[in-house]
Amino acid sequence: MDGLELLDALNDNSIAVTFFDPQYRGILDKLKYGNEGVSRGKARSSLPQMDEETIIKFINEINRVLKSSGHLFLWVDKFHLCHGVLDWFMGTELNLVDMIVWDKGKIGMGYRTRRKSEYLIIFQKSPVKAKACWTDHAIPDVWQEKLESSEKIHTHSKPIELQKRLIAATTQDGDFVLDPAAGGYSVLNACRLLKARNFIGGDIFY
Repeated sequence: MDGLELLDALNDNSIAVTFFDPQYRGILDKLKYGNEGVSRGKARSSLPQMDEETIIKFINEINRVLKSSGHLFLWVDKFHLCHGVLDWFMGTELNLVDMIVWDKGKIGMGYRTRRKSEYLIIFQKSPVKAKACWTDHAIPDVWQEKLESSEKIHTHSKPIELQKRLIAATTQDGDFVLDPAAGGYSVLNACRLLKARNFIGGDIFY
């Protein structure tokens, strides 16, 4: 199901936590490689990318459906981390509160430095609270988790154990966890491991 249609079907203030992993095309537009779909970039470029207007629509809808003090976990690449994403959040109640670096345990591509990490920016809907809404204070801001081959069922697979830990820290039994661009459904698998959370998600590109 299209993520925006899914969000439109949800009630205001009904979701405890949202994970959002857009299919960014900012770096492709910036560098204008001209060879999309060739060799090593084939898997990535075969996925329809989201422009900034679409990403902002998602964020505004996430802002609407999140409960007060609920969290949004936004995956970003190095390009968008450096260029900044805060403009996307103008007019929302979402506040930047933290960030986690995911050390993937392997060296990737790169024209200068080789990529080894991805970044998870954490936003909280007003009112901002820490102790009352985040129960696990032992999560490091650099998380090491190497994906096994069996876990890499999608081009942009994400770390299940990290996501499970974050869900456990920010939700309670029976809460709803949303992933409107679910990809390989790693958030669903994290919810299954916890056994007491409800997952809502979809991805028309899966």
